[in-house]
Amino acid sequence: MNRRCLIVFVKSPETRGVKSRLAEAIGEQKARQLYRRFVQDLLDSLDRGNYCLKIFFYPPDHRPVLVQWLGHSRSYEPQTGDDLGERMKNAFKKCFSDGFETVLLIGSDCPDLPAEIIDEGFASLKGSDVVIGPSLDGGYYLLGFKADTFLPDAFTGISWGTDGVIKNTCEILANNGLSIAVLPSWRDIDTCEDLRALMERHVNTPFAKSRTIQYAMSQNWSRRIKTAGSGIRFRTMRALARPQDGSYPRSRKCPD
Repeated sequence: MNRRCLIVFVKSPETRGVKSRLAEAIGEQKARQLYRRFVQDLLDSLDRGNYCLKIFFYPPDHRPVLVQWLGHSRSYEPQTGDDLGERMKNAFKKCFSDGFETVLLIGSDCPDLPAEIIDEGFASLKGSDVVIGPSLDGGYYLLGFKADTFLPDAFTGISWGTDGVIKNTCEILANNGLSIAVLPSWRDIDTCEDLRALMERHVNTPFAKSRTIQYAMSQNWSRRIKTAGSGIRFRTMRALARPQDGSYPRSRKCPD
């Protein structure tokens, strides 16, 4: 048995509220179609990894939707719990109870997240108790534990959806004496600004041929979103533009 597990949290595309902030500007149906491509592009990148990949889906009664969408060959588990923190905690508990020794959990809002980040996450757990990947909005896109360092309290008392999520989480981890490895920062695609930045930083990368970018380009959103009355401003995230050598920006310190 492979002792490493990667959990991918996926929301059913048939659920109301999928990519709600994007939907305000591009419409609910197109936001759902875009999210489908996020997930498919992410799985394309991760399918070849040396770990067991499990899709934890929400809502828990949407297994038929997920199977029809992503295929019968995958491992599916329902998310259980009253809020995001409880659902993540229960997902870790399930995988550790199944015998996995190291477990990483990621969301599905970073379609361009490379497989190298996952490999680095597992490697980091050889020398640290916990690994975390900061997202630019103050949350995190990845969290990982070993079976003997798993801390359920890391999911308690967190104000999910705020810019203090990673800071509060790191404080809980540190206060419990756990050593933390920090991965490169990455950007969730939650808003029109995020989508625009994604398209700009992948003009000359292989991801330009992805489902996500091709769909976004086909909709000509660059003009439409600018005039949508959402009040969202665009700015180019030059600091996140990946160099031609394929390297990516790095972050090695948890927020103070």
